[in-house]
Amino acid sequence: MKTVVLKFGGAAVAKSESFSQIADLILDRCHHYEKVVVVVSAMGNMTNEFLTLASEVHPSPPKREQDMLVSVGERISMSLLAMALDLKGKVAVSLTGSQAGIITTSNHTEAKIVDVRPHRVVKYLEEGKIVIVAGFQGVSKEGEITTLGRGGSDTTAVALAVALGAEKVEFYKDVPGIFAEDPKINPAAEFYSTLDYIRALEITQKGAKVLQSRCIDLAAKNSLPLHVLPFSQPKESGTLIGKLPRLISQSLIYEDG
Repeated sequence: MKTVVLKFGGAAVAKSESFSQIADLILDRCHHYEKVVVVVSAMGNMTNEFLTLASEVHPSPPKREQDMLVSVGERISMSLLAMALDLKGKVAVSLTGSQAGIITTSNHTEAKIVDVRPHRVVKYLEEGKIVIVAGFQGVSKEGEITTLGRGGSDTTAVALAVALGAEKVEFYKDVPGIFAEDPKINPAAEFYSTLDYIRALEITQKGAKVLQSRCIDLAAKNSLPLHVLPFSQPKESGTLIGKLPRLISQSLIYEDG
């Protein structure tokens, strides 16, 4: 059955009223895909606000406790989105990173994904439900809550897509797609409708913040197409990253591969 993973960043979920718009977009994708998984970031600048709050309590907070604190942001987003979908008559289930089977290293605040065991995700998808997963977080083999560092929600989306055999990941951003340079600085910057993984990595490693380079690297290892689309105009073409037709990987490779 056709599966897609949709990723919504902090800008897309910045306001409470945004969740209704996102729910409509998700319902539209349900007409094209039989199984839909959604990964969400924390609302707006919530992660930064949590970090500021932590620093006000402790100038150098223990990393374990910092992870416990900042991981709350994505859980807020996933719950609100599930509520917005329920209001529109669609059953959705929200899962934390650990509940979704995101297994990581033990490095608090900068963990890497070592495995994905999406048993509960698959179960709910087979029941016809939309599954919403908190990005940016996972659980170590020791059972500790961990976070994946800046941009970690993008990596969560790709890792889940790989584990589920999804056709692609669609990233909904506050930009039309990927440009050679920041279009806010250079309005004449070249826009890319398609990119291969190598060129996309080059652009992100030079400072472009549209996608986290870790997620592109993980997608490249598994020949998983990525599609960057504007949240405000989701029917625009955006930027497609990958090698098409898709090469099917014989084994799943995560960040420690």
